[in-house]
Amino acid sequence: MNPNYAQVALRALHRCEYCRAPEAVFNFPFEVEHIIPLSQDGIDDQTNWALACRSCNIHKSIRVTCPDPENEISVELFNPRQDEWLSHFQIDGETGEIIGLTPSGRATVICLRMNSRAQLIARHQWIQLGIFP
Repeated sequence: MNPNYAQVALRALHRCEYCRAPEAVFNFPFEVEHIIPLSQDGIDDQTNWALACRSCNIHKSIRVTCPDPENEISVELFNPRQDEWLSHFQIDGETGEIIGLTPSGRATVICLRMNSRAQLIARHQWIQLGIFP
């Protein structure tokens, strides 16, 4: 386990900082990921760490940009250390869909596959249980 996990998880309130999945419903801890990968000159300190569920972390990989689906212009992905989540995303309470409100939000939703069928099914159940958002 990443030695910085406890600090990062506490700051994130044990939720994925991208899709807001609650860590408590998973049977293993979320991952500490580098928002800007070390391979792209990111730094290894708390200003560049985010708590990410496995799905978001795998799909984000080393990406820092992705095309906005509205115009195909490449934009920076949502940065949990610099951006406010509610400024970039909203939740459809009926479907569990995460809706991108900005170019960065839309690109992040698509790039991280936040609305895959499995994600929507899980999110819908979490909403019914009152643990999401």
